[in-house]
Amino acid sequence: MSPSELRVRFDAGLRMLMTSRRRGAEVRVAHDGTSSLGHVVESLGVPLPEVGGLTAGGRPVEPSHRPLAGEVVEVHEVRRPQPLPDGEPPRFLLDVHLGALARRLRLVGADAAYRNDLDDPALVERANAQRRVLLTRDRGLLRRRALWCGAFVRGSRPDEQLTDVLDRFAPPLAPWTRCTACNGMLAPVTKEEIEHLLDPGTRRTQERFTRCRDCGRVYWPGAHHRRLEEVVAAAARTVAR
Repeated sequence: MSPSELRVRFDAGLRMLMTSRRRGAEVRVAHDGTSSLGHVVESLGVPLPEVGGLTAGGRPVEPSHRPLAGEVVEVHEVRRPQPLPDGEPPRFLLDVHLGALARRLRLVGADAAYRNDLDDPALVERANAQRRVLLTRDRGLLRRRALWCGAFVRGSRPDEQLTDVLDRFAPPLAPWTRCTACNGMLAPVTKEEIEHLLDPGTRRTQERFTRCRDCGRVYWPGAHHRRLEEVVAAAARTVAR
Protein backbone atom coordinates (compact mmCIF):
# COMPACT_ATOMS: atom_id res chain seq x y z
CA MET A 1 0.00 0.00 0.00
CA SER A 2 1.26 3.46 -0.82
CA PRO A 3 2.00 5.61 2.27
CA SER A 4 -0.36 8.24 0.80
CA GLU A 5 -3.34 5.86 0.84
CA LEU A 6 -6.04 5.01 3.38
CA ARG A 7 -7.61 1.60 3.82
CA VAL A 8 -11.33 2.10 4.42
CA ARG A 9 -13.48 -0.83 5.54
CA PHE A 10 -17.29 -0.66 5.39
CA ASP A 11 -19.90 -2.70 7.24
CA ALA A 12 -21.87 -4.95 4.89
CA GLY A 13 -25.05 -2.87 5.22
CA LEU A 14 -23.29 0.22 3.84
CA ARG A 15 -21.70 -1.29 0.75
CA MET A 16 -24.80 -0.94 -1.41
CA LEU A 17 -24.53 2.83 -0.96
CA MET A 18 -20.98 3.00 -2.27
CA THR A 19 -20.25 4.14 -5.79
CA SER A 20 -20.32 0.99 -7.90
CA ARG A 21 -16.74 1.20 -9.10
CA ARG A 22 -15.46 1.33 -5.49
CA ARG A 23 -17.87 -1.13 -3.89
CA GLY A 24 -16.29 -3.73 -1.60
CA ALA A 25 -15.47 -4.67 1.99
CA GLU A 26 -12.29 -2.60 1.82
CA VAL A 27 -11.20 0.12 -0.55
CA ARG A 28 -7.97 2.02 -0.82
CA VAL A 29 -8.23 5.72 -1.43
CA ALA A 30 -5.68 8.44 -2.07
CA HIS A 31 -4.96 10.51 1.05
CA ASP A 32 -4.21 14.20 0.67
CA GLY A 33 -3.50 14.83 4.35
CA THR A 34 -6.12 17.58 4.69
CA SER A 35 -9.54 16.00 4.01
CA SER A 36 -11.66 15.01 7.00
CA LEU A 37 -12.69 11.41 7.43
CA GLY A 38 -16.32 12.42 6.86
CA HIS A 39 -15.36 13.86 3.48
CA VAL A 40 -13.51 10.66 2.56
CA VAL A 41 -16.50 8.48 3.47
CA GLU A 42 -18.98 10.61 1.53
CA SER A 43 -16.65 10.74 -1.49
CA LEU A 44 -17.09 6.96 -1.64
CA GLY A 45 -20.87 7.36 -1.82
CA VAL A 46 -21.96 6.81 1.79
CA PRO A 47 -23.86 9.77 3.38
CA LEU A 48 -22.93 10.48 6.99
CA PRO A 49 -26.51 10.00 8.29
CA GLU A 50 -26.04 6.31 7.40
CA VAL A 51 -22.88 6.05 9.51
CA GLY A 52 -23.24 4.90 13.10
CA GLY A 53 -19.59 5.15 14.06
CA LEU A 54 -16.05 5.58 12.76
CA THR A 55 -12.73 4.20 13.94
CA ALA A 56 -9.26 5.10 12.77
CA GLY A 57 -6.25 3.14 13.91
CA GLY A 58 -8.56 1.13 16.18
CA ARG A 59 -9.93 4.11 18.14
CA PRO A 60 -13.31 5.87 17.81
CA VAL A 61 -13.15 9.19 15.97
CA GLU A 62 -15.53 11.89 14.74
CA PRO A 63 -16.23 12.69 11.07
CA SER A 64 -14.06 15.80 11.49
CA HIS A 65 -11.01 13.61 12.21
CA ARG A 66 -8.15 14.03 9.75
CA PRO A 67 -6.75 10.53 9.21
CA LEU A 68 -3.06 9.80 9.00
CA ALA A 69 -1.52 8.36 5.85
CA GLY A 70 -1.61 4.56 5.94
CA GLU A 71 -4.29 4.50 8.65
CA VAL A 72 -6.95 1.76 8.63
CA VAL A 73 -10.44 3.23 8.88
CA GLU A 74 -13.62 1.31 9.76
CA VAL A 75 -17.07 2.68 8.88
CA HIS A 76 -19.98 1.20 10.83
CA GLU A 77 -23.69 1.39 10.00
CA VAL A 78 -26.24 2.83 12.42
CA ARG A 79 -27.56 0.44 15.01
CA ARG A 80 -31.18 -0.61 14.86
CA PRO A 81 -33.49 0.54 16.26
CA GLN A 82 -31.90 3.94 15.87
CA PRO A 83 -32.59 6.47 18.65
CA LEU A 84 -33.15 10.06 17.58
CA PRO A 85 -30.94 12.93 18.76
CA ASP A 86 -33.75 14.46 20.83
CA GLY A 87 -34.91 11.14 22.31
CA GLU A 88 -38.47 11.61 21.05
CA PRO A 89 -40.54 9.06 19.08
CA PRO A 90 -39.82 9.41 15.36
CA ARG A 91 -41.87 11.62 13.09
CA PHE A 92 -41.15 11.50 9.38
CA LEU A 93 -40.97 13.71 6.31
CA LEU A 94 -40.76 11.94 2.96
CA ASP A 95 -39.31 13.29 -0.27
CA VAL A 96 -41.34 13.58 -3.47
CA HIS A 97 -40.54 10.05 -4.68
CA LEU A 98 -41.91 8.23 -1.62
CA GLY A 99 -45.63 8.93 -1.72
CA ALA A 100 -46.61 5.24 -1.58
CA LEU A 101 -44.41 4.72 1.48
CA ALA A 102 -46.00 7.76 3.14
CA ARG A 103 -49.46 6.18 2.74
CA ARG A 104 -48.27 2.91 4.28
CA LEU A 105 -46.65 4.66 7.22
CA ARG A 106 -49.89 6.55 7.86
CA LEU A 107 -51.85 3.31 7.60
CA VAL A 108 -49.95 1.89 10.58
CA GLY A 109 -50.28 5.14 12.53
CA ALA A 110 -46.85 6.72 12.01
CA ASP A 111 -46.70 10.50 11.68
CA ALA A 112 -45.58 10.84 8.04
CA ALA A 113 -45.65 14.26 6.38
CA TYR A 114 -45.49 14.33 2.59
CA ARG A 115 -45.92 16.83 -0.23
CA ASN A 116 -44.96 16.40 -3.84
CA ASP A 117 -44.07 20.06 -4.43
CA LEU A 118 -41.11 20.64 -2.08
CA ASP A 119 -37.57 21.03 -3.44
CA ASP A 120 -34.51 19.88 -1.52
CA PRO A 121 -33.86 23.10 0.46
CA ALA A 122 -37.54 23.24 1.51
CA LEU A 123 -37.46 19.59 2.61
CA VAL A 124 -34.41 20.21 4.80
CA GLU A 125 -35.92 23.38 6.25
CA ARG A 126 -39.19 21.63 7.12
CA ALA A 127 -37.49 18.54 8.55
CA ASN A 128 -35.37 20.74 10.81
CA ALA A 129 -38.19 23.05 11.88
CA GLN A 130 -40.53 20.17 12.77
CA ARG A 131 -37.83 17.78 14.01
CA ARG A 132 -38.80 15.13 11.47
CA VAL A 133 -36.58 12.40 10.07
CA LEU A 134 -36.17 13.08 6.36
CA LEU A 135 -36.67 9.81 4.45
CA THR A 136 -35.21 9.65 0.96
CA ARG A 137 -33.43 7.52 -1.61
CA ASP A 138 -31.41 10.54 -2.75
CA ARG A 139 -27.89 10.29 -1.31
CA GLY A 140 -27.15 13.86 -2.33
CA LEU A 141 -30.02 15.14 -0.19
CA LEU A 142 -28.63 13.28 2.83
CA ARG A 143 -25.23 14.94 2.35
CA ARG A 144 -26.65 18.40 3.07
CA ARG A 145 -24.83 19.60 6.17
CA ALA A 146 -27.81 21.54 7.53
CA LEU A 147 -30.01 18.43 7.80
CA TRP A 148 -30.97 17.58 11.39
CA CYS A 149 -31.68 13.88 10.82
CA GLY A 150 -32.19 11.78 7.71
CA ALA A 151 -32.21 8.21 6.48
CA PHE A 152 -31.70 6.41 3.20
CA VAL A 153 -34.67 4.13 2.52
CA ARG A 154 -33.73 0.63 1.43
CA GLY A 155 -35.88 -1.28 -1.05
CA SER A 156 -37.47 -0.51 -4.39
CA ARG A 157 -41.05 -1.53 -3.50
CA PRO A 158 -43.21 0.27 -0.92
CA ASP A 159 -43.67 -2.84 1.26
CA GLU A 160 -39.89 -3.37 1.39
CA GLN A 161 -39.40 0.29 2.21
CA LEU A 162 -41.97 0.15 5.00
CA THR A 163 -40.20 -2.84 6.56
CA ASP A 164 -36.87 -1.01 6.40
CA VAL A 165 -38.15 2.18 8.05
CA LEU A 166 -40.00 0.30 10.80
CA ASP A 167 -36.99 -1.92 11.48
CA ARG A 168 -34.69 1.09 11.68
CA PHE A 169 -36.77 3.44 13.83
CA ALA A 170 -39.37 1.20 15.54
CA PRO A 171 -42.02 3.94 15.80
CA PRO A 172 -45.04 3.33 18.03
CA LEU A 173 -47.83 1.90 15.87
CA ALA A 174 -51.48 2.92 15.96
CA PRO A 175 -53.09 1.34 12.87
CA TRP A 176 -56.22 2.84 11.32
CA THR A 177 -55.85 6.17 13.19
CA ARG A 178 -54.42 8.40 10.44
CA CYS A 179 -55.70 9.60 7.10
CA THR A 180 -53.61 8.00 4.39
CA ALA A 181 -54.31 11.00 2.14
CA CYS A 182 -53.24 13.89 4.38
CA ASN A 183 -51.79 12.46 7.64
CA GLY A 184 -54.61 13.91 9.75
CA MET A 185 -56.17 12.00 12.66
CA LEU A 186 -59.28 9.88 12.13
CA ALA A 187 -62.34 9.94 14.35
CA PRO A 188 -65.39 7.61 14.39
CA VAL A 189 -68.54 8.99 12.78
CA THR A 190 -72.06 7.63 12.56
CA LYS A 191 -73.46 6.51 9.25
CA GLU A 192 -76.12 9.18 9.47
CA GLU A 193 -73.47 11.95 9.66
CA ILE A 194 -71.84 11.03 6.37
CA GLU A 195 -74.59 9.14 4.54
CA HIS A 196 -74.98 11.93 2.00
CA LEU A 197 -71.34 11.38 0.93
CA LEU A 198 -71.72 7.65 0.20
CA ASP A 199 -72.68 5.89 -2.98
CA PRO A 200 -75.69 3.51 -2.80
CA GLY A 201 -73.60 0.34 -2.59
CA THR A 202 -71.58 1.60 0.36
CA ARG A 203 -74.69 2.82 2.18
CA ARG A 204 -76.23 -0.60 1.77
CA THR A 205 -73.24 -2.74 2.84
CA GLN A 206 -71.22 -0.73 5.37
CA GLU A 207 -71.96 0.36 8.94
CA ARG A 208 -68.59 1.39 10.47
CA PHE A 209 -66.97 4.65 9.39
CA THR A 210 -64.21 7.05 10.39
CA ARG A 211 -63.52 10.53 9.06
CA CYS A 212 -60.38 12.65 8.87
CA ARG A 213 -60.54 15.64 11.18
CA ASP A 214 -58.43 17.69 8.76
CA CYS A 215 -59.52 16.94 5.20
CA GLY A 216 -62.90 15.25 5.84
CA ARG A 217 -62.15 12.06 3.92
CA VAL A 218 -64.35 9.13 4.98
CA TYR A 219 -63.02 5.58 5.53
CA TRP A 220 -64.69 2.18 5.87
CA PRO A 221 -63.59 -1.48 5.48
CA GLY A 222 -63.74 -1.74 1.71
CA ALA A 223 -62.68 -4.20 -0.94
CA HIS A 224 -58.97 -3.81 -0.19
CA HIS A 225 -59.31 -4.13 3.59
CA ARG A 226 -57.87 -7.65 3.76
CA ARG A 227 -54.74 -6.57 1.92
CA LEU A 228 -54.38 -3.58 4.24
CA GLU A 229 -54.78 -5.84 7.27
CA GLU A 230 -51.88 -7.92 5.95
CA VAL A 231 -49.71 -4.78 5.71
CA VAL A 232 -50.63 -3.83 9.28
CA ALA A 233 -49.91 -7.33 10.61
CA ALA A 234 -46.52 -7.44 8.89
CA ALA A 235 -45.68 -4.00 10.33
CA ALA A 236 -46.51 -5.16 13.85
CA ARG A 237 -44.23 -8.18 13.43
CA THR A 238 -41.37 -5.98 12.20
CA VAL A 239 -41.54 -3.59 15.15
CA ALA A 240 -41.93 -6.43 17.68
CA ARG A 241 -38.84 -8.41 16.65
